[in-house]
Amino acid sequence: MEFLDTIYFNNPLKQWLIAIAVLVISFIVIKIVLSFVKNRLKKISVRTASQVDDVVVIVLEKTSSLLILILSVFIGSQFISLIPLITTIILNALILVFLIQAAIWGNAIITFYVTDYTNKKRESDAAAATTMSAVSFVGKMALYAGLVIIALDNLGFDITTLIAGLGVGGIAIALAVQNILSDLFASLSIVLDKPFVIGDFIIINEYMGTVEHVGLKTTRIRSLSGEQLVISNNDLLSSRIRNYKRMQERRIVFTIGVIYQTTKAQLEKIPTIIKDIIDKQELARFDRSHFKNFGDFSLNFETVFWVESADYNQYMDIQQSINLKIMAKFQEEKIEFAYPTQVVYVEKTNSVK
Repeated sequence: MEFLDTIYFNNPLKQWLIAIAVLVISFIVIKIVLSFVKNRLKKISVRTASQVDDVVVIVLEKTSSLLILILSVFIGSQFISLIPLITTIILNALILVFLIQAAIWGNAIITFYVTDYTNKKRESDAAAATTMSAVSFVGKMALYAGLVIIALDNLGFDITTLIAGLGVGGIAIALAVQNILSDLFASLSIVLDKPFVIGDFIIINEYMGTVEHVGLKTTRIRSLSGEQLVISNNDLLSSRIRNYKRMQERRIVFTIGVIYQTTKAQLEKIPTIIKDIIDKQELARFDRSHFKNFGDFSLNFETVFWVESADYNQYMDIQQSINLKIMAKFQEEKIEFAYPTQVVYVEKTNSVK
């Protein structure tokens, strides 16, 4: 077996074969171990409330085969003598691949916790769910920035000089993308100030709907007719926003008109009739009812009451019930509602011959 002692690149062939065998065995063993641990933890995570095993499963699932391969190459290279340049290249490759893998792991872990927290808080605390979208973005940006700096430092770059250069370049970039940045800062303002949160029903100018998503550049609203409205965050905060979800009670003003032939006694009864009807409604609180003015074709009464609920459908049910009862009571009292009419009076005179 003298050929096994033949020297190739400063190492006997025998050592090369051993290094390759170690590389292959390492790759296979690591893959098998990771797969076994992942499958076991998946079964355990179903039966436990802890999130630690879920996170470990995510980390194992997101582990790249490239990282395992580079790690196996590094292990195999320990059995042969390589020139310093090759050793440095393998080590730097391992570090860079590990940093990329760390970014993948970190992104998956942040997404897992943010999604889990958002799902738990969406019903009970929509504001917290909205805030987590910004926390997710900031966390991922900090993760990527830190890993990039570590990678550049390992590659021999002068980080201090690079950061100073980026500061100057950042001014030029900020001027070029100022619209995007204005939307980004508007997004942070929405998250911190919370003029609305996911699930709120809002009106912006002529647009209205339920907030579905608050993004970094736009907010998505589901309109009453079903389509999705996408509005930039900067435009949104520049507008006047009416948030109906935060309404605790609703003030209602309505007017009815009766004909001019209505008697004084009937007119005096109308405010009392309306008050009695409203007082009998659940979640309704009477405020006032007055003979307001003389209209062109009607005597007008203005009524104000409060609905002790923010639900629009509930308000409409109450208003409908009030209207039906007013109509029935007016028929009973022989009070007629007014409608646009015009009366022409003709004066007849006798001519003298």
